[in-house]
Amino acid sequence: MPQATRDIRRRIKSVTSTRKITKAMELVAAAKMRKAVANVLATRAYSDLTWETVLRLVGIVGPEKHPFFKEKKKVKKVLVVMISTNRGLCGSFNFNLVQKVVASISLHHPENRETDIISFGARGRDEARGQGLNIVADFIKTDITQSAAEINPMAHLVTKEFLGGDYDKVFLAYTDFMSALRQVPHVKQLLPIVPQIDTRLGHISHEKNKAEIDLSQIPFITFEPSISELLDSFLPRLVEVQIFQAVLESEASEHSARMLAMKNASEAALEMVSDLTLAYNQARQSAITAEIAEIAAGSGTLSG
Repeated sequence: MPQATRDIRRRIKSVTSTRKITKAMELVAAAKMRKAVANVLATRAYSDLTWETVLRLVGIVGPEKHPFFKEKKKVKKVLVVMISTNRGLCGSFNFNLVQKVVASISLHHPENRETDIISFGARGRDEARGQGLNIVADFIKTDITQSAAEINPMAHLVTKEFLGGDYDKVFLAYTDFMSALRQVPHVKQLLPIVPQIDTRLGHISHEKNKAEIDLSQIPFITFEPSISELLDSFLPRLVEVQIFQAVLESEASEHSARMLAMKNASEAALEMVSDLTLAYNQARQSAITAEIAEIAAGSGTLSG
């Protein structure tokens, strides 16, 4: 019995130490989440206005006149830009994202076997390799992306590959930040650009802070250079903005998922300590009762 109580005490100490670690990680994830969410909210208005501006310009010249909008009749090769995480301890975050990518490939291109992946995040890359997906490029990712300049090399590669005809379609796979408790993996078409407002990327509205700008009310403007030349320089920037916004959404989702996972781990550890403490007290009580019984039996033998 003394050995049993020592083992329980050791387990209580171990679980208590683990809970301290998970609680600290929860607080760190919460701090990073607040920063990531602030970045997301700060860029959503810019992202939406960029979309609206592009659609107005495209409406004037027609989408069929620019290569960024040309849909190919037969899709042979597809590229997926997958934004995941560098670190684990965030539940099934990366697994769900890769499963969404696999399901999207099967749904939209069941006959297409030439689907390549550009990974942005080590954990998603490893999970995708485990699922048998073909990784053609891997970019280094930080915990919190500070500026769009960090994703420019990836955006330039995607644009170059699409315009060069190496890929017929490019998709963007990321995790949409719905709230601190809910994150949804999502796959959207990045190229060719679909000439309509994206209701998913940056889906949380910002009407309270949105400037009252109606581009349809702006009088006729003469563009110098021409609108086509303007789109040539503006549309690659739009691709960068879309990828950057998806990265911010994914990072906010990642830190929210990790905070929730660590919170659940801390609560589970606390419950385990409570159960072990109860078991320890019961073991001690049993040991004390056994000792009292032995003393009473010995006393009875001596008196007899």
